[in-house]
Amino acid sequence: MRIGIVGTGYVGLVSGTCFAEMGNDVYCVDVDQAKVAQLRAAKMPIYEPDLRTLLKRNLREGRLHFTTSLQEMLDQADIIFLALPTPPGADGEADLSFVLGVVQDIADWLSENSTYKVIVNKSTVPVGTAARVRVVLAESGVKQGEDFDVVSNPEFLREGSAVADFMKPDRIVLGTSSTRAGEQMRRLYEPFVRQGNPIYMMDECSAEVTKYVANAFLASRISFMNEVANLCERVGADIDHVRMGIGSDTRIGKHFLYAGIGFGGSCFPKDVQALLHTSRNHGYDFKILSAVMAVNDGQWQLLIKRVQELLGGKLRGGRAAVWGLAFKPNTDDVREAPAHKVIRGLLAAGMRVVAFDPEAMETTRAVLGDEIDYASNAYAALENTDVLIICTEWPEFRRPDFGRMKRLMRRPLIVDGRNVYNTGRMAEHGFEYYSIGRPAATMAGL
Repeated sequence: MRIGIVGTGYVGLVSGTCFAEMGNDVYCVDVDQAKVAQLRAAKMPIYEPDLRTLLKRNLREGRLHFTTSLQEMLDQADIIFLALPTPPGADGEADLSFVLGVVQDIADWLSENSTYKVIVNKSTVPVGTAARVRVVLAESGVKQGEDFDVVSNPEFLREGSAVADFMKPDRIVLGTSSTRAGEQMRRLYEPFVRQGNPIYMMDECSAEVTKYVANAFLASRISFMNEVANLCERVGADIDHVRMGIGSDTRIGKHFLYAGIGFGGSCFPKDVQALLHTSRNHGYDFKILSAVMAVNDGQWQLLIKRVQELLGGKLRGGRAAVWGLAFKPNTDDVREAPAHKVIRGLLAAGMRVVAFDPEAMETTRAVLGDEIDYASNAYAALENTDVLIICTEWPEFRRPDFGRMKRLMRRPLIVDGRNVYNTGRMAEHGFEYYSIGRPAATMAGL
């Protein structure tokens, strides 16, 4: 099949590459000339495991194309995926200007070309966007069902495992009122669900709600477990034991039950805020989601308070090492990263910060500049520091040389925002160790 992708951000690039991997001819368009040139040369603008390998292969075999010309893409593709940014405004409402602007350009092209296109919303868009897209197209004189149909096809990709998620999805959600468009989309996705995972057909509005509710529910689990962890610290319980106790219940499951310093990234914060905004616009007070955001906004601050307490309230002039800058492992994405919030809190308190992350150094430098120091490796970040703060649970942080760490630090103090280590073993290694919702380990023992 001939596929067009508008936008080569995270969703667009993964989607286009994976569609090409399944044998489709894919034309990706972006207004950023430098980025298009970079992609044509198989140079990656983002870090995502396995993506570069697939991109190089499909470029070489001629199935994947990058262009700055929307017309070139429209001349070639039958199904057009809109994978454009929908940034939140000050009130949390998603900005649809990029999406609707491109839709107008597509409408202008359709009005001059007698051909049928399926327009697919792949971006995370507010409820009712499919209807707005249809209106823009219809106002240009093109006819639904003859010249175009609109589909809502939300993505459920996890950064760090997006290629696997796309190639073997748990489910495909297709929202459309058109039998013709629905059948084309079903044929496109059937090779991805050969093991029997479902393709759900529904109306456009339900598909749009499904995307937001999926992320909002997962975010709610994270905030709930962080609240439980904060309670555990006060009553003397261990959040790890609680997590195992409830996660074995099949009605609850094991996923998204890990306590920490809160969620970040490009999806959860934005999507929860957008769903809240939609609810308010329709006269409904979604109280649970308001609480989810309030808990998340406060969770990282508890880490700062813990550091202040442990250092006797004297942060000014101190030196903190931060391990982990990305909002999660296996990505260089630092959007809404809790680590950045922690760092800004430490800087505001007068501490000097030296940080390390396996992949997110440059993306952090683009945001924080020279406000912090950047270490060449994890151990270099520890030299003459008063505290190590762990903000991202990268695998390479799980089995370090603790003896070397202890020799490098002024004080063997670790405040772990991701509960990476076993508390008992940390006491044996001679560290003061504080994590989220678990008993502290000290050099004198537990």
